[in-house]
Amino acid sequence: MNKKKFTYKKSGVNITAADNFVNFISNVSSKKKGEKKFSNIGGFGSITNIPKGINQPRIVACTDGVGTKIEIANELNKFDTIGIDLVAMSVNDLIIQGAKPLLFLDYISINKINLKKLKSIIKGIIEGCRLSGCELAGGETAEMPGTYEKDKFDIAGFAVGVVGKNKILTKNKIKKGDLILALPSSGLHSNGFSLVRFIINQKKINIKKNKFLKSELLKPTKIYVNEVLKLIDKSLINGCANITGGGLSDNIKRIIPNKLVADIDLNKIKTLSIFKWLKETGISEKEMLKTFNCGVGFCLIINPKYLNKISKYFSRYYKPYVIGKISKGISKVKLNGSINWS
Repeated sequence: MNKKKFTYKKSGVNITAADNFVNFISNVSSKKKGEKKFSNIGGFGSITNIPKGINQPRIVACTDGVGTKIEIANELNKFDTIGIDLVAMSVNDLIIQGAKPLLFLDYISINKINLKKLKSIIKGIIEGCRLSGCELAGGETAEMPGTYEKDKFDIAGFAVGVVGKNKILTKNKIKKGDLILALPSSGLHSNGFSLVRFIINQKKINIKKNKFLKSELLKPTKIYVNEVLKLIDKSLINGCANITGGGLSDNIKRIIPNKLVADIDLNKIKTLSIFKWLKETGISEKEMLKTFNCGVGFCLIINPKYLNKISKYFSRYYKPYVIGKISKGISKVKLNGSINWS
């Protein structure tokens, strides 16, 4: 008779550790005094209310991850910002259609439960939810030995928002003569990191010892929710675009109506030091524009008469500025000139 005892824990899955992590999340209080704890966490599903006062509410849902930025976090052993990135990547997409984020769910899959690492990630997710005004309604943590190498993991996020039917931003609101405004990015956000890591590996750069890269690579993605929703509420914008993978051209063309073109003057773009550094490594401008946001994290399309009104809704660092206009044409996007990389 085989007396060897097999257990789930011996296979590499520690349910007790996972339960401890769930308990930690459900007992984390918001940094803001008086806000309730996350009472929904730990159940089979979460229930939330649709806000009152929304005329003919429509549900909008988005999902995303943070890509290989995770590998930079692993290398620097710093996990307190990628949770903010995770929330940002979904909620910045929600507001494109005018939706207010309601709730967020996360999925974390990991080789082995590491409470210190997971707590750091979840604190970032909670901060991202606070910044975007949505509720962390639930999630899933999967311990998957044999699927991931030691210390490796992946995260994904899911956001749900709501918008009144009359507030939905559609292509038909964009007109000839509208201005295109750039909202500055905080840095790389969460795109292009496979190329960044390739360059770092090829040049044998130790990012732990490189103060510039160490400070730049894990800067969290700027969350534009509060400012953009205020503009939508005041009917001050006709369209907007989140500049993620594919850069300016690929993202803006998704919102441009037929027979119109986003005419962008690259000379007007105010880029950042991290993009200047990347350009100097030998990347062509065409490749830079296709891979990175190059300093423009988000775009607004507005009637010119609202330009001065819109500026007051942003802090000094994230003030919008004009980079182009909407013209007649069939190409959807036209990039003119060149970015000043000096």
